[in-house]
Amino acid sequence: MFEYIINNSNRVLQLTIEHLYIVVFAIVISIITALPIGIFIHLNKKYSKLIVRVANVLMTIPSIAMFGILLPLLAPFNLSLGKTPAIIALVLYNQLPIINNTYTALESIDRSVVDAAKGIGLSKYYILKDVTIPLSLPIILSGIRVASIMSIGIASIAAYIGSGGLGVLIQQGITRIYMEMVLTGAILISMIAIMIDLLMHFIEYMITPKGISIARKNVKNEKL
Repeated sequence: MFEYIINNSNRVLQLTIEHLYIVVFAIVISIITALPIGIFIHLNKKYSKLIVRVANVLMTIPSIAMFGILLPLLAPFNLSLGKTPAIIALVLYNQLPIINNTYTALESIDRSVVDAAKGIGLSKYYILKDVTIPLSLPIILSGIRVASIMSIGIASIAAYIGSGGLGVLIQQGITRIYMEMVLTGAILISMIAIMIDLLMHFIEYMITPKGISIARKNVKNEKL
């Protein structure tokens, strides 16, 4: 496998960059779309069940079926193959973990904290901006982390619709019965997932308020 990587280093590097491009682009769009939806259903709870159910339904669709649904929809725009349907599919899959975590995080804020913010004259906008969202960031980031790891795996299946990425090595390796290609693709995808997970854990640790970190440690100590 290492011999294969060395002999095909340029191609492996190109496919790795393509894979990261698809995942990062999809995550950025997912955050831009899902975060406001999570905040919206927090402020308008009557829509929460409907929106979460729709996101749940999207998650239950197998990835191959999702790509199959997108192909005829995007065909009139000449976008049925390549990176576009892959990114759209990933964005749709990423909605549930980000929306759900955003909504849950905002709902879990202690009511006394919100009441104290109201007591000093903060408007709903500033309570959301300066109090509830900052306190909710660790849980929100946890949802983004789950979406990122999930996207890395699903992006490999998108190789079957010509999106590129490390899934190409797995696809071609299976077709040719070339285990070195399959292992290279699979191991690199796993390594990317591990690195993204560690990076997101580090960011989550850095942005978590010290008060919350101390409270979590106290709860763990009490359990022990």
